[in-house]
Amino acid sequence: MSQAATQSDTSLTRRTGRTIVRPFAGALDLVLVQDPLQFSFPGSISRSHAEAAWTWAARDLAPELIDAERLADGSYTSAELEAIMPEMLLRMKAGIETAAADPEKDRRLRATLGSLEARDALPGIVLALRSRALLGKAQAFGKAINAMTDDAAIGAALQSMPLKDPALSALLFHAALPQIANPTRLATAIIKLSGNATEAAVIRMGFTPIIEAILAHAQNQLFVLQPMGPFADIDLICRSLDRFHRLVRSLTGYIEFARGSRWAMILSAVTKQVSDRIEPRLRDVVSDINQSLRKGREGSDRLDNDRILAAINGMYLLVTIRECRDSLALNALFDQAWSQSGEALELHVQRNLDLIRQNPSDSNTGARLDAGIKMAEVRFNPEYAETLKRARAAAERRG
Repeated sequence: MSQAATQSDTSLTRRTGRTIVRPFAGALDLVLVQDPLQFSFPGSISRSHAEAAWTWAARDLAPELIDAERLADGSYTSAELEAIMPEMLLRMKAGIETAAADPEKDRRLRATLGSLEARDALPGIVLALRSRALLGKAQAFGKAINAMTDDAAIGAALQSMPLKDPALSALLFHAALPQIANPTRLATAIIKLSGNATEAAVIRMGFTPIIEAILAHAQNQLFVLQPMGPFADIDLICRSLDRFHRLVRSLTGYIEFARGSRWAMILSAVTKQVSDRIEPRLRDVVSDINQSLRKGREGSDRLDNDRILAAINGMYLLVTIRECRDSLALNALFDQAWSQSGEALELHVQRNLDLIRQNPSDSNTGARLDAGIKMAEVRFNPEYAETLKRARAAAERRG
C-alpha cells in the first residue's frame, strides 16, 4: 500500500478505530485506478490519492458536515454527500488556494496527504468532483460506441466530446473506456479523423485524452495480476490479460508511435511489468502438471488437490497467454511451456490410463485422470478430451 493510503487509513482509525471504505462515497469510482502506478495520467486518479483527499476533506475541512462514524463503517451514502458537495468543493478549493499562496501551509498539506503526488492530485480530484454528473454520461457514451456499426459514426461521437478541454475530456474518456468492448474501433476512428496514423497527427487533432485513457487502463490491469497463488481468481486474471491485450493492440497495431516518445516508453514499460507478473506463474505450469498427475513414488499415495487446482489454473492461463502473446514479452518462455505442457499431459494421461486399467477402483488415480482430461480439454480441444474419456471407460472395463 502506498504512503498516502497508509496515512489515510491511519488518520481515520485514530478517531473511529475503522477505516474509510469508498473515497467520496463512490463519486469518483469511475476514474479511480489502483496502485501500483508507475505512470500518471490526467484522466485517472490513484485510489490512494483519493483516499488521502477524502480524509483531509472529511476530517479537516468539513468535520461538522460529515458523520465520521457512518463514514468509517461504509454507511455514508452518495446522496448525503451530494447534499453537502457544493460547500465541500468550496472548502477544498479554498484550502488548495491557501496552501498554494503559503509555502509553509503547502508543506503541511503535503504532510497531511502523505505525499507530494497526493498534493498534486488535488486539482484533478476537485475537477472530477465538479464533473461527477458527466462521468455517468460518459459511461453511457462508452456503451453507445459498442452499438455503432461504422467508423464515421464513432468519429462523429468522438468529436462531440469536449476535446478542446483536455482535462475534462481526459476524465470522460477514462470513465467511458471500460464500457467499450473493442478499443481498436476508437483507434481506427481517430486515425481516419487525423488523416494518418502517426503519433503527431493524433496529438494535433486533440485525441491525446483517448490514447492516455487506453494507456491508463492498460496499466491498471497490473493490480489484478498481483495475486498469482493457487487460490487466485484465475478467471479474473485471464479476463484482465485479455483486456490488457485488447487495449495494447488497439495502439501498437494501428498508431505509429515516434521512436523514444513518452507513449512508446510507457507501452514498453507497462508491457514489461505485466510480463514480469506473469512469467513466474508461466514457469510453474509444466512443474504443476507433473506434480499433480504423478503418483507418489514412496509411501502412501496422496492426492494433492492444491497442486491439481494450480495445474488446471495454469492451463487456463497458458491458453490465455497464447491469445495475448503479441502484447507480452514472453514468446520464448511461452513456446517452451506450450510444447512441454502438451508432452507432459499426453505422458501422464497415458500412464494414468495404464494404472486405472490395472486397478479400476483406485480413486486417486481416477481423480488424477479426471484432472488430466480436463487439462487436455483446455490445452488441446474438447474433442480430444472426449476421446480420452472413452479411452478411460474402455480401460475400466478391461480392468
